[in-house]
Amino acid sequence: MDQKSTSPRKMSKPLQSVDVVVLGASAAGLMCAIEAAKRQRKVLVLDHANKPGKKILMSGGGRCNFTNYDVSSDHYISHNPHFCKSALSRFTQWDFISMVEHHKIPYHERDHGQLFCNDSARDILNMLLKECRDNGVVVQINTHINSITQADDKQFIIDCMHSTRSSTEQTCYQCQSLVVATGGLSIPKMCASPIGYKIAEQFNIKVLATHAGLVPFTLHDVDKQRFSELSGIAIDALVSFHSHQFRENILFTHRGLSGPAILQISSYWRPGEVVLIDLLPSHRLDDILSTAHQETPAKKLKTILSQYLPKRLIATIVSEELLDTSLQNLSKNEIQQLHKCLHEWKVKPNGTEGYRTAEVTLGGVDCDALSSKTMEAKNTKGLYFIGEVVDVTGWLGGYNFQWAWSSGWCAGQYV
Repeated sequence: MDQKSTSPRKMSKPLQSVDVVVLGASAAGLMCAIEAAKRQRKVLVLDHANKPGKKILMSGGGRCNFTNYDVSSDHYISHNPHFCKSALSRFTQWDFISMVEHHKIPYHERDHGQLFCNDSARDILNMLLKECRDNGVVVQINTHINSITQADDKQFIIDCMHSTRSSTEQTCYQCQSLVVATGGLSIPKMCASPIGYKIAEQFNIKVLATHAGLVPFTLHDVDKQRFSELSGIAIDALVSFHSHQFRENILFTHRGLSGPAILQISSYWRPGEVVLIDLLPSHRLDDILSTAHQETPAKKLKTILSQYLPKRLIATIVSEELLDTSLQNLSKNEIQQLHKCLHEWKVKPNGTEGYRTAEVTLGGVDCDALSSKTMEAKNTKGLYFIGEVVDVTGWLGGYNFQWAWSSGWCAGQYV
């Protein structure tokens, strides 16, 4: 959704009344609309994009990582870590999987319990849109919000502009329940917008500071120049920041570091701090050197290490002088130095690539201002917030979609 103006316009059109208006035609919004319509509520979904579900379509490399076999509150980041428990327990990953299977969508499991469509993410979007059609939900795109107000009877008035190929006209809707499912700020080219936060602030609901999550790191100029030639190399690694650690691939890029393990740790990392990377998580350097020294003591260090790591990476991380040293001539201090290079490689990112490539937005509407059972704002009856706009952010691996399904489903039972 987009907000052109926060001030109400003089309404030139009569009010069109519906029971529920959902702002945002993506995962959480469509799920909420479906559930509300099943309860015989008259539901209208508004979105400013030219197509519904754009982030669904581009997710998972076009295959949509729609949930995970293993879902718990431990897979989420929030100022209130307990908030997501109710929704996740009432509409689970198994409930969504049943929905997928009911629509005969083929899917498969990848590493760490991640579930993807066999064919296309469009299968998931088509399923949601079919459910909307079957239950009488109206989905209206190309609609920009001008203002949202509350009438004396506490109904919400949404003043907006609806564009078609031939014209743009003002439209005004009145509803008992208003659901904000506008997402976060990640991936602006997918029509990301701050309107959800603005709506929260308009109704005196606290919004926690937002920043990019599940996002690649950029490096300082010196490191970027040093590692730029490694662009395209991916290796298995253990990446740590304080008490958090992830074991998956890291990918060297021409700007810095990416890959699943980097994306995961980026949601916890704070600017100015150091990330630790173990480049040999399946081996211990001492064991490698001890065995090699017994069998081939005259071999150079680089010959041994090249059996475990790409040669270009070794040449960049370890000094040339040390690499040309034979195993039998390695000193204790040199082995300790090597251990730090490979098992405790310290990286101090310059920053992240920001919302441009971030998969999610951390922070958002304060959970403490919402009911964990209904997603309704505690201070404004009939106003609901669901999905990414709320301060609940999942790990990589289908968790953010599951939060969208669960929070949308819960709100749909009450709107």
